[in-house]
Amino acid sequence: MLIDLSAILRGEIRELEIDGEIFPDAAPFGIEYLPGARISGIVSGSAGLVTLVSRVTVPYRGECARCLDPVEAVLEFDFDRTIVTEGTVSDEVLEEKADEYLVVKRGILEPDDAIIESIYLELPSRLLCSPDCRGLCPKCGKKMTGDECGCAPREIDPRWNKLKELLEDDE
Repeated sequence: MLIDLSAILRGEIRELEIDGEIFPDAAPFGIEYLPGARISGIVSGSAGLVTLVSRVTVPYRGECARCLDPVEAVLEFDFDRTIVTEGTVSDEVLEEKADEYLVVKRGILEPDDAIIESIYLELPSRLLCSPDCRGLCPKCGKKMTGDECGCAPREIDPRWNKLKELLEDDE
């Protein structure tokens, strides 16, 4: 997405509304981006300070980390940056505070790389179909729901029997 900010930089307008589609490419393993990723917000300039205040929305799908059921969700987060013109901030500062600044080159802002990096960082590290998902039964492989799968209760490893006997003797 290319945004022409020359009118804001010249002081002709104070705000510019943006709304556009973004195209994230490589998703983390096990996640697939769905069509319809968007950024919407406002670029505003006042007294030489230009800022971008926006909201990013990214639909995605993957598998639950516990039970392998399909999961579809929408990632939403704020994407706010200070916009600086090329050459006004040192390269060291831009590298150190890359998550705070976007650089305008010849009046054009291209925020795609910064947005895609933020999407990658904002995605959950593990997808879950629900927070209380119990996963799969280690014996039969069925999804464990409120009702048990029918397998016998958890058996104790026979190698621990001697320790169990010692504990019973103390009681």
